[in-house]
Amino acid sequence: MAFYRAHGRHDMPWRNTRDPYRILVSEIMLQQTQVNRVGPFYENFIKQFPDFAALAGARTGDVLRAWKGLGYNRRALALQQLSKVVLEKFNGKLPREREALESLPGIGKGTSGSLMAFAFNRPEIFIETNIRRVFIHHFFPKKKIVTDAEIERCLIRTIDRKNPRKWYWALMDYGTELGRARRSATNPNRRSAHYAKQAKFSGSDRELRGKILGASLGRKEIIPAGVALRFNEPVARVERIMALLTKEGFLKRKMAKGGKNATKGPIYCIKD
Repeated sequence: MAFYRAHGRHDMPWRNTRDPYRILVSEIMLQQTQVNRVGPFYENFIKQFPDFAALAGARTGDVLRAWKGLGYNRRALALQQLSKVVLEKFNGKLPREREALESLPGIGKGTSGSLMAFAFNRPEIFIETNIRRVFIHHFFPKKKIVTDAEIERCLIRTIDRKNPRKWYWALMDYGTELGRARRSATNPNRRSAHYAKQAKFSGSDRELRGKILGASLGRKEIIPAGVALRFNEPVARVERIMALLTKEGFLKRKMAKGGKNATKGPIYCIKD
């Protein structure tokens, strides 16, 4: 708490609101994405979609365009689907029970816990990378493998039950500082039983997915052969990924119309 008072990140917009919708948007954006990247996207997204109703009623293409560049685009679709469920089943209000939160699209155990703490100031237990780093560093300095169950036991004994929101902010900011301080040393999180090195992005299907989705947002229609030529990729690989994007609800597939200048094969566009 002393570190937080002196060096905490007090200016983050999602920490200066008690609106559960806005806190939800920030938590979804912060999944697997660094804070410094999220800020500009968050501000723009909230301006375009200020509440559940606005997001639920928006065109999917507009939602994806607002998300473009943030990565992991499934989160944007899940957030819009979640908004529709909140309107239909919860009278437009984010539920305050953890089980109900976890029934929503895109919400797992970690995000439900963070929402309970940050949106509702409830002393729920959850773990993310910075929290994990703090507890491994201080409570398990010599242990080679540390499980989240062990960390949870420490969290239960140390959490501030009167103001868990601020306590978690402080814990996460302190964990971020520990990460900076230990860049030249061994990352404590590597001793987590749940540690997994992130797969290489360059050349991956995830990178090509992003390129294809970006191309589709910029045009009314795209075809696999054209995309393959643009990105110098095999047509078969492009077709496979476009089929997956269609199955997941990003794209819509339609057959070309006949005629002299008809395009052979399927045509794809954003599914609005």
